[in-house]
Amino acid sequence: MSNQDPHNQQDSLLSAPIANLGDWNFDERVAEVFPDMVKRSIPGYSNIISMIGMLADRFVTPDSQIYDLGCSLGAATLSIRRTISANEHSVGDRNANGCRIIAVDNSSAMVERCRRHIDSFKASIPVEVIEQNILDTDIHNASMVVLNFTLQFLHPDERQKMLDKIYAGLKPGGVLVLSEKFNFEDDQIGELLFNMHYDFKRANGYSELEISQKRSMLENVMRTDSVEIHKSRLKKAGFQHVEVWFQCFNFGSLLAIKGADQ
Repeated sequence: MSNQDPHNQQDSLLSAPIANLGDWNFDERVAEVFPDMVKRSIPGYSNIISMIGMLADRFVTPDSQIYDLGCSLGAATLSIRRTISANEHSVGDRNANGCRIIAVDNSSAMVERCRRHIDSFKASIPVEVIEQNILDTDIHNASMVVLNFTLQFLHPDERQKMLDKIYAGLKPGGVLVLSEKFNFEDDQIGELLFNMHYDFKRANGYSELEISQKRSMLENVMRTDSVEIHKSRLKKAGFQHVEVWFQCFNFGSLLAIKGADQ
């Protein structure tokens, strides 16, 4: 998380009892503590962010667009830009000459801070940060699209449509990185990994009250899917090559690659 704003605060939003919790919202208060929150809540998050940059080095092609959909504070965008900027003068199809990154989020608080983070790390790869519902984002000429813990916040009925649109907007050989919290068809495995995730949060200093209150707030806004459902949707969208490339407990990330002849 070294590329985040040093003034971000420790997450203590739910440390005291809240009478009327309501649903989870990525508001100003969440944006202020978001780097600490994801580091302490999502196992493997920093590894996923770093490896997204490494994947960009393999998949981004010249004169193409990279989309970070649900960009939050821009961690994935910065990882991509840092890696491809360092390699933009390389030879062959893996150089980034003429490409740009489009980072999209529907939270004004996240977008404001994302722009600050982007501006504080200068690089030659241009980035456009847009406040928008990703369902309304036009995707075209893309060599890489990132949905980093974003699809799970869309209504289940909208998820196939989103993946279809991404597939249509990807160039042949382009990649989608889809990171999500998973549920599991095997109940025993699901319960084990669910409990290990909470052990992870406890080990990072979250109290039982904080864990319980956040779970209640997320109940109506974040509905998770199994790996099998994700793979089925991606195949239905048209992706020829789909597989999990990273997993830690009940969090993980899939790669979906559009066929070179599509």
